[in-house]
Amino acid sequence: MSDQMPDSAPQFLTVGEGEAAREIAMLVRPAQAGNGAPALVWLSGYRSDMSGTKAVELDGLAAELGLACIRLDYSGHGLSGGSFGDGTISRWLEEALAVIRHVAPERVILVGSSMGGWIALRLAQELARQGGVTLAGPKLEGMVLIAPAPDFTSELIEPNLKAKERKSLAERGYFEERSQYSPEPNIYTRALIEDGRKNRVLDGIIETGCPVHILQGMKDTDVPHAHAMKLVEHLPADDVVLTFVRDGDHRLSRPGDIALLLSAVKGIIRSSTNRQMPA
Repeated sequence: MSDQMPDSAPQFLTVGEGEAAREIAMLVRPAQAGNGAPALVWLSGYRSDMSGTKAVELDGLAAELGLACIRLDYSGHGLSGGSFGDGTISRWLEEALAVIRHVAPERVILVGSSMGGWIALRLAQELARQGGVTLAGPKLEGMVLIAPAPDFTSELIEPNLKAKERKSLAERGYFEERSQYSPEPNIYTRALIEDGRKNRVLDGIIETGCPVHILQGMKDTDVPHAHAMKLVEHLPADDVVLTFVRDGDHRLSRPGDIALLLSAVKGIIRSSTNRQMPA
């Protein structure tokens, strides 16, 4: 968007203590004065960062509407410190929660891409579980999930492991897989896979307490569209919209895809505004 403000310099937040401490980079756009709409929170996918196309377009929408927007890089990603090989869902969830608490918006809309969709669902659980306590954090007003990959380690990786990959996990603690998005291979560690089992969300009802809009490409070779349908089955209590993009891939970063994303976010903002109005 041509009218979006230039990115401000990233801020850094120390998360964890001792040897587990790492510097997490974040870009925080403040809301325009008097704008009480929810803050937008961007949650990237595996090996993606806060400077990707969808993240920048979301920030542009926030600039256009005068909303706050929070983006962060997980440890081992982008501008953040820490080793990628130490990354787990629990670790990256801890970082996202710490950044949200640090910025302290009153209300948020979570926008998660791929693995970021899993992080978003776990954030919803953590915010609900800790509700009513001092560190409860903001009220969750809605979610937009792009090709969400909840439980991808146990649902999509483990069942398809080849013998040589299982051997590499056992002997080296990780295995590599060629990436179609980068010359560097994807690395999946034993720690990531074992921790993934502890963060499963597709083993029961997920109660986010807010509207959820899922965007899913039907030509996604990384996260099959059946996975999005399975997720919907676990969200029976929420207002859920599932939009299939017939020729869409995993990234959903084409201009038409971006338009769908921004429209979905605007829809969640409108529903949030309507809920805030007195009956």
